Amino acid sequence: MQVDWSPLRAELALWRAENRVLPIWWRDDDAVDTTPALDELSQLATDLDMPVHLAVIPAFAQQALADCITQQPLLVPTVHGWAHENRAPEGQKKAEFGQVYAHTSEQLTHGLSRLRDLFGERLVPALVAPWNRLHPDVLPLLLQASYKVVSTFTPRVNQYPVPGLLQVNTHIDPINWRGTRDLVSPDNIIAQTVQHLEARRQGAEDATEPLGYLTHHLVHTPDIWSFSRVFLSELLAGGAVSKPLTQSLKEAP
Repeated sequence: MQVDWSPLRAELALWRAENRVLPIWWRDDDAVDTTPALDELSQLATDLDMPVHLAVIPAFAQQALADCITQQPLLVPTVHGWAHENRAPEGQKKAEFGQVYAHTSEQLTHGLSRLRDLFGERLVPALVAPWNRLHPDVLPLLLQASYKVVSTFTPRVNQYPVPGLLQVNTHIDPINWRGTRDLVSPDNIIAQTVQHLEARRQGAEDATEPLGYLTHHLVHTPDIWSFSRVFLSELLAGGAVSKPLTQSLKEAP
């Protein structure tokens, strides 16, 4: 796979020249059990020396996954909804919490509690919204259920959408979900990344929000694995600094 990294390298050089620091983080969705793909994800995190935040589906999470994470310090568990169930009305985009339902608060509380039982202090109290969609009325319920972070996709508008709840989103997804389900054109991913970095330098996006890379290890093709390794390596080599959610919470006012 031939990839032209020069646009990204040039943009990162501008960040260094302006003494800017680019925080980045890595999120991987839909974990429930140990698999060969999870082993590969863990090995990639080890090779990069970069934490990967596993969005774990509480309703289906297995003890074997908890046992694995105990042995893998770079796998950071978070909460991925409750059952990753599409509850959107027909014709609307998929979402589990696209509105407030009768049992929404109970499911959010139960999801956090169940994963705390599995992962203990390793769990970050972050709600990763299934399909990256979440109705604004759900946000206060997250706070009531003791979540500290919420994560979706695209640049955040507010660091704290409700007081006490930090938002840290993802921004780059390498999978062509609506087409081949293989790797998006690398040139397009690089161009999109550069656009985000330019917008941050120019004040059009929140430059303090860690740039989030979103993967889904269970459906990766060889090209997605290969690109992800080099893409994250390029960011780190260009001066980006890994900033896990635990650090973002520690630095929160």
